[in-house]
Amino acid sequence: MTRAARAILRKDLAIEVRTRESVFPMVLFSITVFVLFHFGLGRNELDGDLASGVLWVTLLLATILAVNRLFAAEHEQGGLEGILLAPIDRTAVFLAKSTALLLYLVVLEVVALPAFALLLLGPNLLDAFPELLAVLVLADVGLAVVGALVSGLASETRARDLIVPLLLLPLLVPVVIGAANATEPLMSLSPHPEDLGKWLGLLALYDGVFALVAYAVYDFLLED
Repeated sequence: MTRAARAILRKDLAIEVRTRESVFPMVLFSITVFVLFHFGLGRNELDGDLASGVLWVTLLLATILAVNRLFAAEHEQGGLEGILLAPIDRTAVFLAKSTALLLYLVVLEVVALPAFALLLLGPNLLDAFPELLAVLVLADVGLAVVGALVSGLASETRARDLIVPLLLLPLLVPVVIGAANATEPLMSLSPHPEDLGKWLGLLALYDGVFALVAYAVYDFLLED
């Protein structure tokens, strides 16, 4: 990571530690959704495709909260103009923002996964590891890369709270499909990671393609 990217990342993390505007709402939202499903479905235990679907849709929607806030400090305090005037590679901004979002997702999952296991999951969550860890890593990278790309695109628009989900959700459909299908057999009563390699390959390919796209266009995206 370049010096400029590290500086921007440190700034974003310091703001998050002080304000708790991204991670705390993500965690609160996820736990609230799990509680609603717990009582709304009238079931204490989920497994298989239903458990996987609930988990990944919840994590996806929680990600939107953080994506909307990625450029909030720069937008509200005029800091983006200063970054654009600085003699740095604009891709450093993408690297910093995507890394920050990735860290937010890691913290979210450290809290949300045990809550999900306690409130909804029938099988033992530990039985899904270490395969589940590989799915989480690849899915989180995809969420972070596309989230940073969409957040940068919508950073200077007036209706970014509306534009972000409209752009983000369709782009992240392959991530949810791949992650949910990879997770489904891991959350069955008898875990059997069928076709896990295929879905992990899909997630890795998605991550690579969008990382290259973001790296190629981010400089022009911020200019516009």
